Amino acid sequence: MNYLIVPGLNNSGPKHWQSFWEKSLPNATRVIQRCWDHPEKADWVETLDKCIQQLNADTILVAHSLGVCTTVNYLLKAKSQGGVPPYIKGAFLVSPSDVDNVELIGNFAPMPLEKLPIPACVVASENDPFVSMERSEFFASAWGVKLFNAGALGHINSDSDLGEWEQGRKFLAEFESTEVLK
Repeated sequence: MNYLIVPGLNNSGPKHWQSFWEKSLPNATRVIQRCWDHPEKADWVETLDKCIQQLNADTILVAHSLGVCTTVNYLLKAKSQGGVPPYIKGAFLVSPSDVDNVELIGNFAPMPLEKLPIPACVVASENDPFVSMERSEFFASAWGVKLFNAGALGHINSDSDLGEWEQGRKFLAEFESTEVLK
């Protein structure tokens, strides 16, 4: 299995679990957005689409924060335009930023609320400043996916100081074994 890391606002720095996973997961690559600090939804979705078009093996999208919104927008756009490429096997969606309620990223609103066309899961924190657990549960329900409660980990980012984030790796392994590989 390959992994495509889809970071959020300002990219994922060296202390972010996505950066650790990029180095430790087999065949992991990262989406590089043109502008990390002033994101535009259409640009970010197009960049993700271009990255996905370059893939040629079974891949799981590993998204965080605004990268979750980007991934969901990409998946639903692809669904409406003939389908998601068959080698995209799943989406692991961590800490979806509540774009409907966070002004900094208002140009990403509204958050799409349709069933996703591929297996996916949401991982959420009980004390995330950018999305409440209730909203994470609402998104997971609207997208038709399972939710993993990670406990109180803030935004599950560099500030959370998770290193390799072993709990997340366990969630990913469970997601792969029960949803992607079934």
